[in-house]
Amino acid sequence: MRTRLSGVFTALVTPFDEDGALDEPAMRRLVDRQIAGGVQGLVPCGTTGEAAAMSADEHERVVAVVVEQAAGRVPVLAGAGCNNTAHAEELSRRCAAAGADMLLHVTPYYIKPTQAGLVAHFRRMADATDLPIVAYNVPGRTGVTITPATALKLAEDTRIVGLKQAVADLDQLGDIMQDCPSRFSVMSGEDSLALAMVAMGANGVISVTSNEAPAEFSSLMKSALIGDLVTARALQRRLLPLMRANFVESNPIPVKYAMSRLGLLRNVLREPMTPLAAQHEARVDAALRSAGLLTAAIRNEVSVCDHVAAAAA
Repeated sequence: MRTRLSGVFTALVTPFDEDGALDEPAMRRLVDRQIAGGVQGLVPCGTTGEAAAMSADEHERVVAVVVEQAAGRVPVLAGAGCNNTAHAEELSRRCAAAGADMLLHVTPYYIKPTQAGLVAHFRRMADATDLPIVAYNVPGRTGVTITPATALKLAEDTRIVGLKQAVADLDQLGDIMQDCPSRFSVMSGEDSLALAMVAMGANGVISVTSNEAPAEFSSLMKSALIGDLVTARALQRRLLPLMRANFVESNPIPVKYAMSRLGLLRNVLREPMTPLAAQHEARVDAALRSAGLLTAAIRNEVSVCDHVAAAAA
């Protein structure tokens, strides 16, 4: 399956069991919930999926489970990024073998390559498989920025089909949108700015918040993309506290806490990530209530085990 990026692609969390291994049944339930909520695509093994803390075998397995469960209903944009170009090529081949439709490649972190180095890296990623490549610009995590000029240079390569722009600078976005080809998709990597970015010509969002609220965020983006700003603004106001609470600590710490409160997974992270600090829990809970997601069952503290047992009954 090949598709142009648009709407909401969810940057999936990776559920782990009590021993820290991949919780495949929970992963499959999350995929089904996302698709039922109307998202346009799934992004396993990105930042939110804790890919940097996985082995290559685990990485490939997560992608394979998501692909298998999605069963062609939506495209799978698999994270395959690494700061080591050769290892990123290996991850690309593994994700392709697992059935991914597209590959998301972050800028090489820590090394801080030049703009010429970034172009060379992304072209190597395009050479590694026959899958379309989406570049991921997130300087807050990597220490290096894809400049607008470099983004436009990447857009000249038809194998590079899009950009995830996680930069809170709308002037940069304006420079990109001014000259990028229509076939090249620009996706917000900032949930709270997605509406504004779509208004400037972006095609959608690769979202953290849609993990918790797939239907609501999908409706927000659908409304924005068809120009129904009244509906989009109302949904933006409703979800904004949750968008902000999801980053009260490093992603995916808050969203995993929130999803455990929704009974969707265990609140287990890979070290050096640790669970959400107690002083932030009330803020995340309040944001879930504001978004209309905190149900009576959750207020009664139904555990994940109870949730699974009820679903199987």
